[in-house]
Parts: sequence; C-alpha cells; structure tokens
Amino acid sequence: MLQHPFYDPEKSYEENFQHGPYGSFAEVLKTESEQESAREMLSVAEGLLPVSVQKQAFEYDLCGIPLELPFGIPAGPLINGKYVQAAFAKRFSVCTYKTVRTRAYPCHSAPNVLAVHLDGDLTVEKTSAPLVADREYRNPLSITNSFGVPSMDPDWWQQDMAHSVKSAGAGQVLVGSFQGTRPASGKVEDFIADYVLAARLVKETGAPILEANLSCPNEGTADLLCFDVARVAEIAQRIKEEIGNTPLILKLAYFASNEVLEELVKAVGSVVQGLSVINTIPAKIVDAQGQQALPG
Repeated sequence: MLQHPFYDPEKSYEENFQHGPYGSFAEVLKTESEQESAREMLSVAEGLLPVSVQKQAFEYDLCGIPLELPFGIPAGPLINGKYVQAAFAKRFSVCTYKTVRTRAYPCHSAPNVLAVHLDGDLTVEKTSAPLVADREYRNPLSITNSFGVPSMDPDWWQQDMAHSVKSAGAGQVLVGSFQGTRPASGKVEDFIADYVLAARLVKETGAPILEANLSCPNEGTADLLCFDVARVAEIAQRIKEEIGNTPLILKLAYFASNEVLEELVKAVGSVVQGLSVINTIPAKIVDAQGQQALPG
C-alpha cells in the first residue's frame, strides 16, 4: 500500500488546489505554520526582528545559486504556494512552482492522474500500442496524467509565487515555470508576445530562476513547440531580452531525433542557462475496455 501522496489522484485538481497538500506534506505544513506563529509572537513580545538565516557554504549550485542538495521537484506537483512551502520544509532544494499563464486557464476534467502498469521500463517501442491505465496505485508506481496546464489569473498567482519565493531557506531556490497561450488571433507574433509577457510577470515575483515550458501539447496541436527550432530560438531570445540577467531554463519533451535536439542546443546554447528534460514519452492511454482513459 502506497503512503498517502501529497497530491491526491482520487480528488479533482480543484479539490487538491483548495485543500491540499495531503499526507506528510500536510503535517509538515501545519508544523511550519505553528513555528512561524510562535516566531512572530516572540518577535512582537521582545521587540526583535526575525533572525536571518546565516549564509552557509554549499557544494552544489543551480545557475549560480547555492544548493544544499541537487535534488528537487519539477513543474507539476507543486500547484500553489502551500505545496511549495511544504516541499521546502521537507528540505527539497529545488522547488518548481507549477507552470502559470498570463490568463486564467481551466484544468481538464477528472481524472487527471492514473496508474500505468508496465512490464519493465517504458520504451518508445512499447508506446506503439495503447497503454492501459487504472486507479490501482501500487509499487513500483508509474503514472500518466492530463491536466492541460491550468492556471490562476496573474492577479492571484503573482502574489502566491512571490510568497513562495520568500519561503525558500538557505541552500534552496524556487524556479518559476511559465508558458505562452495560443491567441485567438492565431498570429505567431501574438503567441511569442504572450510568452514574453508571462516571463515578465514571473520575474516580477522575484523568482530567481525562470523556466519556459515548451513541452506540453495543450494548444490543440499535435506538434510540440520545442520541436520547432527556429521558433524556440526566437522565443528564447525575446524572453532573455525581457528578463535580462535572470537565468532562463527551457523545458523540453522527448526528442526522437538526436539531430533535431543537437540543432536546438546549438540554437539556444548561448542564450539560455539550462535545459529541463524530459517530459516523458507520449503514448495513447486507454482503460480496460480500450476506451480513452483521460478526458483531456
């Protein structure tokens, strides 16, 4: 039996967003809240300012930012500031705030997460046939998901992300993930401009590192943006012109062609500070009856 996950796949995204995290993340969050309240009360009672965390020497770093450990949680599971705060309290060094957009965007219908049972490792060859998914979560655990990169409005997430940035301790860093949304106009320039706007909004939160999500097929197209080398190079350049010296990471999907991947790296290598890979291998997901298992 698996331990209670901090994101509960049996609940909707909205329920997880409002009432999560769960399991041990909920317990550590409660403890952290109690400790913070105690520190605030002591500060007021004694007329003292909070004691800042002393600078320490760390062996690791990400984009020049010191890390306690090269270990963290990528974009996706940390869906708001409560999840980020709990992850930092659990001593994850790199916590990525779930990908946000320049406008509110709905989540796909539930279920959003299902278990996939494999004989051995997932390979490209195995994805030539549909994979069967269900709600039987057991070890060793493999999952598939379909959320659609939901987002709150910037008026909400900017404040929440800014608070999350401040919750990082010594040797920890928050990465702000974002993506553009295809405009109703269908114009490429408007799409690129939306990526740039999203980057600016994330930088305004104080996030030390930005991550541009180029890997999710959520805009009604079978071709992922990250496979369009020329477009990616242009978007990366425009984003860097907007955010200046703030480190930029590009999140990519699985590349079946090493040649295209090499072309991409050459195109953006002098512009960005890192690449986030991989966003697993895409496959058709069905239920036991052979029907589409995920509504999205």
